Amino acid sequence: MIIDNLNMIVAVGNNYEIGRKNELLCHLPNDLKHFKEITSGHTVIMGENTYLSLPHKPLPGRKNIVVTFNEMQVYAACYMAYSIEQALALSKNDEKVFVMGGASVYRQMLPMTSVLYLTRIHADFPDADAFFPALNLLEWNLQEEIKCKADEKHPYDYSFCKYLRK
Repeated sequence: MIIDNLNMIVAVGNNYEIGRKNELLCHLPNDLKHFKEITSGHTVIMGENTYLSLPHKPLPGRKNIVVTFNEMQVYAACYMAYSIEQALALSKNDEKVFVMGGASVYRQMLPMTSVLYLTRIHADFPDADAFFPALNLLEWNLQEEIKCKADEKHPYDYSFCKYLRK
């Protein structure tokens, strides 16, 4: 079942790498700005490890839903969900919902996602230990792609891509 208001936002390397040691693959200031612009004013769903990795908790200007299996865990100013289904129930009436990681949450929610905001980092990260599910591009239409070159603040070429589910 595809959920109309369910979006996903992620930055991936050439091999769908998304992180290592619970951190981002690299620092791309424009990607962080892009993330903030797209998700501000909306709902974000994340796993507990992703929440713990955030420099500012909770993310300001957004409804934060944290998914954890530990039903005793509560984070201030966050909505707690103890299953994917509960996270979806907490966000079903929200205008836009953005799944923002980690790997397990992406894997479980990708089949339900209608829009995918994918930052492609044009590099390999052989020491990555977290991965996004490989996309079946036959299921998606590329609606927009903005290519960006490496510069003094961005160590790799990257592209902002927006995909709509067919």
